[in-house]
Amino acid sequence: PSAVSVDEGDTVRLSVRVADREDTELTGRAVAWASLDPATATVVDGLVTGIAAGQTSVTATSEGVSDTASVTVLAVEPSVPSLELVEEGFTLPTFLTSPPGDGRLFVTELAGQIHIIDGGSRLPTPFIDLTSVTGCCERSKGLLAMAFHPDYASNGLFYVFLNDLNGDSRLAEYQVTSDPDVADAGSGRDLLIVPQQEVAHVGGQIAFGPDGYLYVAFGDGTSAGEADEPRNGQNLENFYSTMLRLDVDSGWPYGVPSDNPFVGDASSLPEIWAYGLRNPWRFSFDRVTGDLYIGDVGAKAWEEIDVQDASSAGGENYGWSEAEGTDCFRVGCDMSSFEPPFHQYAHTAAPSCSGSVTGGYVYRGSALRGFQGVYFFGDFCDSVIRSFRPSGGSATELETWTELSTPISGLVSFGEDADGELYVLSINDGRVYRIAPEE
Repeated sequence: PSAVSVDEGDTVRLSVRVADREDTELTGRAVAWASLDPATATVVDGLVTGIAAGQTSVTATSEGVSDTASVTVLAVEPSVPSLELVEEGFTLPTFLTSPPGDGRLFVTELAGQIHIIDGGSRLPTPFIDLTSVTGCCERSKGLLAMAFHPDYASNGLFYVFLNDLNGDSRLAEYQVTSDPDVADAGSGRDLLIVPQQEVAHVGGQIAFGPDGYLYVAFGDGTSAGEADEPRNGQNLENFYSTMLRLDVDSGWPYGVPSDNPFVGDASSLPEIWAYGLRNPWRFSFDRVTGDLYIGDVGAKAWEEIDVQDASSAGGENYGWSEAEGTDCFRVGCDMSSFEPPFHQYAHTAAPSCSGSVTGGYVYRGSALRGFQGVYFFGDFCDSVIRSFRPSGGSATELETWTELSTPISGLVSFGEDADGELYVLSINDGRVYRIAPEE
C-alpha cells in the first residue's frame, strides 16, 4: 500500500513485490527497508512499529529500485503506569539487563554475584560469583554493572564493572560456559584498572552503544563531601570524570576507535569520549534514535540529565567541577565552554530530600501505551520516579510519579530487558519491579 496507519506501540506488516521491466515477479531478491524518522515509526523486514504519534514514511529498496509508503502513527489513550513486583530477596541489587534477544533478566548484587530471573523466578544457582574479587560494600563500591557483548549469542562474552579488594575500579571480561545459565568465573580478563582512593564517585556504568563500542563511565574519584579539589573534572590526562569509548574486539587489552575525539592529542587520553562529569550514575542509549542519556549526580544544588545526540563526534565537556548544572560552581567560570544539561532539577531538603539522580532509559517497549519515547529516571535520595518526553531539544511533559514510587526503598537503578520494557531496582529491600500498565 502507498499509505498505512498504526497505533502507537502496535505493528503493521508491509509487503513488497519485486518485478522486472516486463512485470515478471522476481523471487529471492534482497529488500532493504528504512524509515525516514525512526522516532515516529521503525521498520524491520517490512514490520512497521508505531513509536510516537505523527507522520513519516518507509522505503523499500531492491535491485536499485525504491518504493515509499507514508505511515501515520495514531495517538492512543495512555496507560496508567504501575509497579509490578518481579522478584525479591536480592542482597543489595545494583543493576539489571538482558542479552540481546534473550528473555532472561540478569541482576547484579553489590557483593559480587549475578543472578538470573527466568520465567518470573530467580534461578537457584548464581550466573557467576565474583565475591572473591569484589571489594564490598562501602557506599558505592562493589559490583556495579554488567553489559553483554552485542554478539553474546555467538561469543558468550560479557563485561563487568566492579571495585576490587583494593577498592580500585576494574573493568573485566568474562565468558559463559556451555551451560547458558552459568558463567566461568575463571575466564576473567582485566581490560582496565583505575585506582580509587575514596568511597564515592566511582561511576560504574558500562554499556555498548549502537556503534558496537563499549562505553564506560567514571566519576571524579572524590568523596561525597569534596568539591573535586584534584580538579579531575577538567583533566584529560586521567580517566576520572569521563566517559570512555573502547573497542573490545581489537587490540590488547582493548582498542581505541580511530574516531575518538582526542586520538592524536598528546595531552589527552585517547580513550576519552566525553568529560566534565561529577558522578555519572547510570547512562543509556535510546535504542531507536541512538541518543545517549547520562544522569550526573550534582554537588550542592542541581541534578542533571545530559543528552548527547547520536550524530555527536564526542568531546563534550559537561562542566564539572567548574560548573554544576547551569550555574558556576567555581567563581568566574565560563559557562559558554560547557555543554548545558538537557534537564536539571534542584536539590530539596528533608523529608523529600532529592539530591542524587539515578539515570534511566527512554521507553521503547510495547506494554505502556502512549509512553513510547518518554525518558524515565529517578532520584536515589527520595526514591521517586520521574519522566519527561524529549521534544525539540527540550524536556517536555515533565512528571513526578510520587504515588507510583511508594514501594521503592533506595532507587539505585533502572533496567531494560530485550523487549525494551523497564525495571526499577530497590536496593534497600532487595526488590525488582517492572514498570507495567495498571490492571
